[in-house]
Amino acid sequence: MHSINRFLYGPTPEEKVRAWQTKLRAESRQLDREMRQLDIATNKARTSVKQFATKGDIKSARILAREVVRSDKQKDRLSVSKARLGSIGTQLSQQMAMVKVTGSLQKSTEIMKLSNALIKLPQISQSMREMSMEMTKAGIMEEMMDDTLDMQEDEDIEEEADAEVDKVLFELTDGKLGVVGSVGTELPTQQARQEEEETERTMEQYRQQLNGLLSG
Repeated sequence: MHSINRFLYGPTPEEKVRAWQTKLRAESRQLDREMRQLDIATNKARTSVKQFATKGDIKSARILAREVVRSDKQKDRLSVSKARLGSIGTQLSQQMAMVKVTGSLQKSTEIMKLSNALIKLPQISQSMREMSMEMTKAGIMEEMMDDTLDMQEDEDIEEEADAEVDKVLFELTDGKLGVVGSVGTELPTQQARQEEEETERTMEQYRQQLNGLLSG
């Protein structure tokens, strides 16, 4: 009888909630993998910052320090997103309890707000859009506008203040490059010409690796 009802009316509210929670756990694991990869790439970049600083290559150290700042912000963003996935899971568990009383799923502005924020994250955007459409059909949330995407966070990362970069350099070089702006960002001309080709390959490798992770 259950299989006949499922064929005629589709999944029950409880089945829908369990399916969504399974998807949420999968997306959470994906974010964990992203953060681990980001940690590996960032630690390599941190080591290179120290190496460049030791050689006196302030220009290269500053470029990689900026990438470290960007990756730290991205990790924070992924961590917040993982917490939001967990919050949606908690809200769905509450929905499951309400189904036993009311027999149906209830509209939730909290789930809508959390889902709207998660759609902005490239790593899970498509999955969250699909899940949001399913929840909309189930009556949990209203249809969202496609124009709600806000790229301000990305712009903030790209325009990171020099003070933050200086802070990272200070930490990574044990205070040797405290106020980097006062030291200057260019090597002496002769030394720069001698080391430019050698360092550019290493720089490009780390930039590509980090940018690939940051762009999702």
